[in-house]
Amino acid sequence: MINRLEHAKALIAFDAQYRTPGIVLAGMDEVGRGPLAGNVVTACVVMPEQPLILWIDDSKKLSESRREKVFDEIMQAALHVGIGEMSPEEIDRINILQATKSAMRLAASKVPADCFLIDAVTNLGLNGTEVPIIKGDANSYSIAAASIVAKVTRDRQMAEADRLWPEYGFARNKGYGTREHIEALKKYGPCPIHRRSFIGNFV
Repeated sequence: MINRLEHAKALIAFDAQYRTPGIVLAGMDEVGRGPLAGNVVTACVVMPEQPLILWIDDSKKLSESRREKVFDEIMQAALHVGIGEMSPEEIDRINILQATKSAMRLAASKVPADCFLIDAVTNLGLNGTEVPIIKGDANSYSIAAASIVAKVTRDRQMAEADRLWPEYGFARNKGYGTREHIEALKKYGPCPIHRRSFIGNFV
């Protein structure tokens, strides 16, 4: 079983190689590149080294209830948090990669950082140093924090969408192409938050 304290210390130690005096370090991640519906959401987060939040980790490794709790801890402790998102219409218009980059730029614009640790995405043109890191949400404390903020933010949006369009099961599938979701698409057709460029084979 994972030792949460040691794991959190390892994530902090990874970020330490990019911390220099006077430099504000931010982590950035996205969620929602693959779903058939909903926004792509990004978060840019500046975390202090203390207090150490033991359950900060890649958001995909945490249960939904755990993510919600850690989200609240992050929002209380973070020095800065920026959220950026692009709508299904924007995704259809400029494609998912460009929409993701636009959302990241928007999130970063809300955070006064000098160095951005970014989960895998490159060449954003930010006003600061960009450090793309493969599997950043599994290695960096700052990126992992951003992954949780982005994930919880988007999941809450999809829960609200489920109340508006319950037939698609958005609260369960978060807009991803599950069998239930695809069958609902075929039966009811798309709703306003479906990405038309993603659902061509299903309707």
